[in-house]
Amino acid sequence: MVAHISTVAFEGISVVDIDVQVQAAPGLPAFTIVGLPDKAVGESRERVRAALHALGLALPPKRIVVNLSPADLLKEGGHYDLPIALGLLAVIGVVPVDEMARYVALGELALDGSLAKVSGVLPAAIHAAGREMGLICPAAQGGEAAWAGNGDVLAPSNLLQVINHFKGSQILAPPLKPALKDGGDKATAGLDLVDVKGQESAKRALEIAAAGGHNLLMTGPPGAGKSMLAARLAGLLPPLEPSEILEISMIQSLAGNLDGGRLTDKRPFRDPHHSASMAALVGGGHKAKPGEMSLAHLGVLFLDELPEFDRRALEALRQPLETGRVSVARANAHVTYPARVQLIAAMNPCRCGHFGDSVRACTRAPKCAESYQSRLSGPLVDRFDLHIEVPPVPPVDLGIAPAGESSSPVAERVAHARRAQRQRISDQQGSSPNSADSNAHNNASVSDALLAEIADPDPDGRRLLVEACERFHITARGYHRVLRVARTIADLAGSETVSRAHVAEALAYRRMEPVRDTSPLRAVG
Repeated sequence: MVAHISTVAFEGISVVDIDVQVQAAPGLPAFTIVGLPDKAVGESRERVRAALHALGLALPPKRIVVNLSPADLLKEGGHYDLPIALGLLAVIGVVPVDEMARYVALGELALDGSLAKVSGVLPAAIHAAGREMGLICPAAQGGEAAWAGNGDVLAPSNLLQVINHFKGSQILAPPLKPALKDGGDKATAGLDLVDVKGQESAKRALEIAAAGGHNLLMTGPPGAGKSMLAARLAGLLPPLEPSEILEISMIQSLAGNLDGGRLTDKRPFRDPHHSASMAALVGGGHKAKPGEMSLAHLGVLFLDELPEFDRRALEALRQPLETGRVSVARANAHVTYPARVQLIAAMNPCRCGHFGDSVRACTRAPKCAESYQSRLSGPLVDRFDLHIEVPPVPPVDLGIAPAGESSSPVAERVAHARRAQRQRISDQQGSSPNSADSNAHNNASVSDALLAEIADPDPDGRRLLVEACERFHITARGYHRVLRVARTIADLAGSETVSRAHVAEALAYRRMEPVRDTSPLRAVG
């Protein structure tokens, strides 16, 4: 007899059906797992054997073969323990074979038969619901599985509870959805713009970046407040839509980062250290796991000390910033993760950080600034919509500067601008559907074709933009990014038309020229 039970494998955020086939046939006693298992799956034999022994059960003295179909797909991870154990229990008559065929199971077994947490329960639950099948997962992740809306979810603490459930002696109640997580990211919870003294121009740029989803590069000396500003951006962004919450949570589930199955409507904020590798930033490694870009999907990726990052890692960001997805290609795997992020970066003007300060600048100026900033390639810098200088705040102003605007009214203006953008994009898609804009929700993410319709400036604004492009040799990408920023500035002003004033302010945030020998890096308007 052959028992069948379903489980899953993961290719990026895509879920692949795996049929676990278990056979116990006459012959010399043996326990073999086939179907291209990796070492963790191969070691499942001993975990399953020990878990059954803890329940007072022994493997039959037969030739046991477990086949994981399809056989040409590499099987990785410890979540195959539970389906293999349930298949064995079905073969020896402990649980009904026909009942097992109705479930998708995943979970790692401890030696005492208890179930440990595994990655990917949420996407597995959504997949099972789509196939109209039940799900069996560890008790610690029952709340995570409940978000899929599948009414037939079993979340046992150990293998014995599964057996008793199907025997009718201990019925497992469906798990309940946990409440949404309060506060979002711990690193940015409770931070307010009112804490930042001065820096009104930088705050204005931060508001524009939040309203349109634009990439922002801040340059300034140490202690000017660049990191403070970036950390407060998360508090200006609107909450996630329900579909976006599920999309982000699926990535978090695959990474094993969902705490108790609690989801959040706050946008993610990721700030990796500058020692992060290319695989850590964009994804990859032995098992092609999601990187920081995917973990920041629909949120903020903050790179502090930008030139200190590995050059190859920074260059690997260029394509995902344009396409909104990361494709990790390996000899044995080709997976794609979503990565629509808002990139916020901060850097010093030079290695010592005081270029342009006649008192504190090092003796190598301006060469030190030229060599330091040359670590960033032109194509990477061109992908930032806004470039701003963050000057130091004089100590005397720290005590007497009036309290600035708090995050709440700024967040309201950002939310109003975002609603206007979503409505405009929705109206345009209704009149001329474009698949390239199916996931567009703000000015930074619309296609160039749609941008030409929604951000066409008035004659004076168009004339100014053309003159600036010719004078400062702005690239085609730079031209469109200026238009995106101008459209956002107009949205914040409540204007349906992009005027010359909006274009002029957008140009002021554009990096027009490299560092000169006699002056510090500056943004030219």
